[in-house]
Amino acid sequence: MRFLRKTLALLTGALLLSMAAAQAEEVVDLGGSFLGNGRALLNKPAGKARAGLVLLTGGDGYVGIGADGSVARNGNWIVRTRAAYLRSGIASITLDGGADPAKAVEYMRGIAPRVIVVAMSRGALKVADTLAARPDGIVFASSILDGARGMIGDPGRLPPTLIIHHRQDSCRLTLPDSAVAFQQWTGGKARLIWIDGGSSTGDPCQARAYHGFIGREGQVVSAITSFAGSLR
Repeated sequence: MRFLRKTLALLTGALLLSMAAAQAEEVVDLGGSFLGNGRALLNKPAGKARAGLVLLTGGDGYVGIGADGSVARNGNWIVRTRAAYLRSGIASITLDGGADPAKAVEYMRGIAPRVIVVAMSRGALKVADTLAARPDGIVFASSILDGARGMIGDPGRLPPTLIIHHRQDSCRLTLPDSAVAFQQWTGGKARLIWIDGGSSTGDPCQARAYHGFIGREGQVVSAITSFAGSLR
């Protein structure tokens, strides 16, 4: 009986956490293409947000956010874990492909004292467009860093930067050597965190591979949370 009560309590707690996350989420229109993909999903903690994250997904960037908040493509880790930052008092906004990243930074300024852009894989190619909005930090996760470097141009434009990369990432566009080269290019401005282990299946550039941090999502979320907390 005691075990049953404990189990029910844990299930109830998990359900309440899930409901709290769902209640906190709202659809925001950041303006976008004529296809109407300028939507974003906003998650805010109950109290004052410690920081705000602008989440840029990989691939073509389109996750299919509906007017009702539904998500057609939620396999990407950055989409799956979008509400995980709430328990640390951090707000996040997850962008669909047509949403304006710079506008998202400005929007989050009204919610949190510090705004960090988190870019997954091909989402890194949008980071240069956010710099005019002066984010307080940048996180590159499994990012296409050679392409991002060319678009940023001068590492002096970057705010404090964190690189999170899987040591076994075998995607040809995001090989581990590119993370080392990018860190060196920044002249020490960027810190590099390596992720190991987890599981990997299918296309090495897709969400179920090491590239997508399968089984290591918690470590990535923790690294981003710690980085956000370190900014002043």
